[in-house]
Amino acid sequence: MIVIRPREKRGKTQLGWLDSRHTFAFGDYADPEHRGFRALRVINEDRVIPGAGFPTHAHRDMEIVTYVLEGAVEHKDSLGNGSVIKPGEVQRMSAGTGIRHSEYNPSRTAGVHFLQIWILPEKEGIAPGYEQRDFPAAEKRGRWRLVASRDGREDSVTVHQDADVYATLLGEADKLRFTLRAGRYAWLQVARGQMTLGDGAMKEGDGAAIVREAAIDIAAAAESELLLFDLA
Repeated sequence: MIVIRPREKRGKTQLGWLDSRHTFAFGDYADPEHRGFRALRVINEDRVIPGAGFPTHAHRDMEIVTYVLEGAVEHKDSLGNGSVIKPGEVQRMSAGTGIRHSEYNPSRTAGVHFLQIWILPEKEGIAPGYEQRDFPAAEKRGRWRLVASRDGREDSVTVHQDADVYATLLGEADKLRFTLRAGRYAWLQVARGQMTLGDGAMKEGDGAAIVREAAIDIAAAAESELLLFDLA
């Protein structure tokens, strides 16, 4: 079974400096029918104007993955980490027993467009942690590139949950299959572009829950960037 979640159905937050679209319930967007999918709790598509951002705030007991599409995100946290995350890079922050951080658009002229993803950890009270990796476009072109996993294999960032996160870049008319292991679930998120998933058309911002499917087939209708979450 494949159920597409159209981008038009998402929640939204607009604050002048922030345009955020919420695939699942988040903040003031209360949606009892879309509170997450398996261990996946948040997919926020955020656009932040130059020089603005999220001031220091706290999290705990959550795996937070940041995936930048355009521009850059400047990160600082209470562990002493400071970095700039650019397209092609993936950041994982384990909030664990508690962490404080800020996220800003460091540019004075260009906006930033990124996805922030929250995944429930497999247990509470782990030590806070941080990782950042670069995944060159060539490694994602026409194939699934593992970017996050529980065991950090293939030089992916480590998330404390039985979840594999893949990214791919597809050209127009490219086709790609993903085979699910028995008993697994998947969520597909279209970061940009347009494609078909089985018999259903999808576009930028759409997501799809995949349940009891042995495999899925994707055909790109334009240059596309996709994330796929393989979940227990």
